[in-house]
Amino acid sequence: MSLNFLPWVPPSIAIRNSHDRFPARRIYTIGRNYADHAAETGLGQKTGSVPGVSLKPADSLINDGDTLVYPPATQQLDPEVEMVIAIGRTGENISESSALEHVFGYAVGFDMIRRDIMRECIANEHSWDLCKSFAGASPIGSIAPVSEIGHPHRGSITLSVNGDTRQVGDISDLIWDAAEILSRLSHYSALHPGDIVFTGTPKGPGPVEKGDTLAGAIEGIGDLTIRIG
Repeated sequence: MSLNFLPWVPPSIAIRNSHDRFPARRIYTIGRNYADHAAETGLGQKTGSVPGVSLKPADSLINDGDTLVYPPATQQLDPEVEMVIAIGRTGENISESSALEHVFGYAVGFDMIRRDIMRECIANEHSWDLCKSFAGASPIGSIAPVSEIGHPHRGSITLSVNGDTRQVGDISDLIWDAAEILSRLSHYSALHPGDIVFTGTPKGPGPVEKGDTLAGAIEGIGDLTIRIG
């Protein structure tokens, strides 16, 4: 048997202080995970035991220094700066106490959202796939391995656009922390090496335009810069 086209090669992310790269398998995003952002959206905070999760295709990933082409059929494009978890070990039904053992490293990411389309999806009770899944929707900076930085539990998280600060928060303000997120996710779907988890954003995201430069940073983890083209 032969394949009728060449197999898809997964996109990859740079690893700090290494020539190796981290191949992406699946991208999860967690919603409403900072109280201030949950309040400004009007959608409320977490309830019950099921986290608000969306999936993005791995081919939506772009890297530090790349240009994100403004997506079609979009009137408002918003970046949300987030701490990203890179999974390095398979696990299912993971306990919170052992969840961090499955983490390879951490990075800065932008969860790019077609906000106008999101509003339509919410109004019509549709899934959010169209508003969060498009080329360039998942910029991620280089991964800082756990072997170098450990597991950060606090540190400032910021986003600036053309040098003007848009978002300021601290990862200690996460409603679901990293261990809780991974434990909950693993009870619904096994986690595997290459999985990426965006952990939520603080208040303040707003629209960007063609020509804008976005710079995100998380204290103790790293930074990420892209341009909108």
